[in-house]
Amino acid sequence: PKTDIVFLKVHKSASSTVMNILFRFGETHNLTFAFPLGGGYQLYYPHHFLAKFVEGFSPQSPRRFNILCHHMRFLQPEVQKVVPSSAIYFSILRNPVQLMESSFVYYKGASAFSRVHSLEEFLSQPYRYYNPHSGDRHYARNLMTFDFGFNPDGEVSPERVQLMLKAIEASFDVLLISEYFDESMVLLKEILCWDLDSVVSFPLNSRDSSTKSPLPDSVVDKLKAWNRLDWEIYTHFNRTFWERIERDIGRERMRREVKALRERQAELARTCLQGTGSVAPQDIKDSSLRPLQHGGARILGYNLKQGLDRELERTCRRLVTPELQYSSLLYKKQFPPQPP
Repeated sequence: PKTDIVFLKVHKSASSTVMNILFRFGETHNLTFAFPLGGGYQLYYPHHFLAKFVEGFSPQSPRRFNILCHHMRFLQPEVQKVVPSSAIYFSILRNPVQLMESSFVYYKGASAFSRVHSLEEFLSQPYRYYNPHSGDRHYARNLMTFDFGFNPDGEVSPERVQLMLKAIEASFDVLLISEYFDESMVLLKEILCWDLDSVVSFPLNSRDSSTKSPLPDSVVDKLKAWNRLDWEIYTHFNRTFWERIERDIGRERMRREVKALRERQAELARTCLQGTGSVAPQDIKDSSLRPLQHGGARILGYNLKQGLDRELERTCRRLVTPELQYSSLLYKKQFPPQPP
């Protein structure tokens, strides 16, 4: 199994679920993580990543870490200073239409969104609300482009788009697609030479459907135009994703593997969870399993069954531990607090 990994955690793209998979694998295999200084949760995002943002990194003794997976704005020369040269680089993308709808609810306090009531209102005159110079502008335009390190307000010429796509292809071994999450996990398992249980997951940081609303076609068209760079990234890598599957796995085997993955997840859900799945934040009984609530979204979580034996309880708990809690736990393990 491959143990040196860089995951670019793109916002609002099922990336918290992927992070949980990496946390569990790293913990099981005693791997080291490139944590933000002081045990924070983001690597000084939205600044471009620098090696000095990582706890335990020093240019004098270049220590390498196995897994880099916290939110960052990608800058490969700096990333290469903290992970081994053999590391596998991957990320996950989401359809920019759903991505922006999710961002709008989640980052309602962002300057571009704070004065509008709906995404339609914002898209009717985006420049009335959007300031290209504000520090949180990226939540409102071409968020994936920004996370990959590029300018979200850059011009959309065919040449520039090609350069951007080529740069991403040169840096990343694979880009997964969140709409095909199970297929993505099968492909990831294949590339990393992991077993099925390593890529099993329950959806984390997902929001209650009561805050989701379908967008009219007129808005969808405006949204694609406004996020044109993201749209170019998404359509290109959605195509190469399926080409990769055809080439390396084949549709028939993919179908069988996805079925096996879903069956295993259903089995774990029956074993671990009370009820049929995720519950509203106020219904989560164990406060240590309650995810951070953000913006106008209601982030769902889980209740574990009572009376599980110790080993099973641990497995189940890890599957449903929200990102911030899990990150803190692993940070304390890797950098134990010094006794006074």
